[in-house]
Amino acid sequence: MASEKTTTLKEFKDNLLESYRKEFPNDEPTICAFAPGRVNLIGEHVDYNDGFVFPMAIPLGTMIIGKALDNSTNNNKCYIQTLSNDVDEPKSIEVDLTKEISRFESPKWANYVVGVLALFLERTKPEKRQSFRIIIATSVPIGGGLSSSASVEVAMCTFLELLYQYSSFNFQPLSKVNKALLCCKAEQTYAQVPCGIMDQYTACIAEADHALLIDCRNNTSQSIPMKNKDVCVLVVNSNVKHELVAGTYAQRVQHCQEAANILGHKKLREVSSIEELEKARDKMSSVIYKRARHAITEIKRTEAGAKALINNDYNEFGRLMYDSHESLRDDFEVSCEELDQLVELARSVDGVYGSRMTGGGFGGCTVTLVKKSSVEKCIDTIKKGYKGTASFYEFEPSNGTCSVNLKKD
Repeated sequence: MASEKTTTLKEFKDNLLESYRKEFPNDEPTICAFAPGRVNLIGEHVDYNDGFVFPMAIPLGTMIIGKALDNSTNNNKCYIQTLSNDVDEPKSIEVDLTKEISRFESPKWANYVVGVLALFLERTKPEKRQSFRIIIATSVPIGGGLSSSASVEVAMCTFLELLYQYSSFNFQPLSKVNKALLCCKAEQTYAQVPCGIMDQYTACIAEADHALLIDCRNNTSQSIPMKNKDVCVLVVNSNVKHELVAGTYAQRVQHCQEAANILGHKKLREVSSIEELEKARDKMSSVIYKRARHAITEIKRTEAGAKALINNDYNEFGRLMYDSHESLRDDFEVSCEELDQLVELARSVDGVYGSRMTGGGFGGCTVTLVKKSSVEKCIDTIKKGYKGTASFYEFEPSNGTCSVNLKKD
């Protein structure tokens, strides 16, 4: 098969159940939660500028399986283990609920989990904190720009909601938006990535057969139908990995904020037009100007892209995708040779509407809108021309986070 097979939710659950039973013989989990990754169709690096983004959830995601433990015999300890081979050691950690939960210097993956736990526990009384045991597995390529981190955070928050609901603590579930905000704050404070809310919001709120036009200024969204089965969203993983905490992402956030400050705005979303930026060009360095130009034009492209899809104008949406990639490459400077090559190879194929890098950049994936009839040709062209070894995924828009029934189907 040319593209990767996507594991169904049932297959994912069955595999994780088997792993749990091997790790903990004669013990059965009672809770299972899933949250998806996402691919952003257009609107990159503008969520932290209060702009518009246009992602959809994907079938790949993170699943967490586990159970409540007896606090009295367990000394209020939580046991957390990951099955991922793409994270730093150790693969398991303990958390003492009687102590303040601090961020981990190592392993770094733990911060995406304990950050959510710490913020979630702020809503509970110390005497009502429930210990637990969990195993975490993800099918989202780590470092691929498909938001493996947010899928972990949202799956963890969903697991905790179920844990406290089943533990009869009269827990009031979070709204979907507040859940996204909690998970976003966890990534900002514990993983120390200055992200916007797009990834967590998508994992919480996405609907099957729809993309989400998210207004990151007021955390509202509009579901845009994507039901044309003759059109495919093809995601190509360059298999060049990035790490957003390395500083490049934070630097871009800082650049945008500096531009907003010079222009007298809180965020670049408030800039009325590109002409407003041009009038202040001599007040900022060339780098800050380019960063601002990307953000301002990308916000406009995203709004236009959503309208194009509503009108089934795939040619226009594709043109906007190419413009977005060029802006990310030249003005925001977050692309790389491999991503540029993948976009140009896709562009050469008849039946491809548009292609661009997606995610934070410096590696990761491209997203391509292509006629279903041209998918195989697009994949073959990239395989023959790409200097590296790419992985291919055909995605349809998927649902957001959910509980998973552990009873036999």
